[in-house]
Amino acid sequence: MIDAFHDPHASTVHLPAGEWATVLDALCAHFPSVSLAQWLDRIERGRVLDAQGKAITPQTPYRAGLRIHYYREVAQEVPIPGVETVLHVDAHLVVADKPHYLPVTPAGGFVEQTLLRRLIRRLDNPDLVPLHRIDRATAGLVLFSANPASRAAYQALFRERRIDKLYHALAPGLPQLSFPQHRRSRIVAGEPFFRMREVEGEPNSETLIEVIERGVDIWRYALRPVTGKKHQLRLHMAALGAPILHDTLYPELAPAADDDHRRPLQLLARNLAFDDPLSGERRHFQSGLELAWPVPEVGSADAR
Repeated sequence: MIDAFHDPHASTVHLPAGEWATVLDALCAHFPSVSLAQWLDRIERGRVLDAQGKAITPQTPYRAGLRIHYYREVAQEVPIPGVETVLHVDAHLVVADKPHYLPVTPAGGFVEQTLLRRLIRRLDNPDLVPLHRIDRATAGLVLFSANPASRAAYQALFRERRIDKLYHALAPGLPQLSFPQHRRSRIVAGEPFFRMREVEGEPNSETLIEVIERGVDIWRYALRPVTGKKHQLRLHMAALGAPILHDTLYPELAPAADDDHRRPLQLLARNLAFDDPLSGERRHFQSGLELAWPVPEVGSADAR
């Protein structure tokens, strides 16, 4: 049977083998954190669909391997402070400036409090799809495709590395090193699952690191990622001995705690530039945000 349903905002599950009578029974067993009442409510509102995009019912029979699409929801989702800024809108592209701690797409306990969902509501465009990701803790530019017809052309910019990305970061100074530094390493999944690590082997990540300003203890760096591995910039800076200011993942995992909006990760996706694949014109976007500079130096009274 052909899967005729294509909604990039829906999650998908293939039902595992089991002895359940209905799809509802299988979903309850597969997602124990979601109650029967929640699944019934979603089904009643047409938020659980089969492979053809047809809403299921509580009586839809179970079949192993059946493709089911559903829309993630989080009850009583806590609002995230900070407002995104829309820098550019046209028939094909949307460019937004994301505040710290706002996820780009739904994940974990975040669904409505994401840049994607905020922009869909704000621009009334359900076709929006992010063309790339930045960490929840990182602020700055995110590009969205606004038109499915031209989406592949813009996705190819990232896949074929035809887009120039510039980040700013605040981190401890490295007077013992000469700059620019060209960091190349092999990055793989680490422990716990949300962290990454460098290992021996053929490099699969590359970053050009330059110095913009030098303070007594903290420097401002320009980071130009050639590749786009998860946490690449954070990991590369930590590996050089200059973890990005207020990083809670690298080089060591900090104890779990609520977001500290007074001390966000000092990493900003500042510039994006590329040749437009439709018009051929050079496009350049710059974040309206800035990292705080100068920062209180280590040991100063204001650094408490």
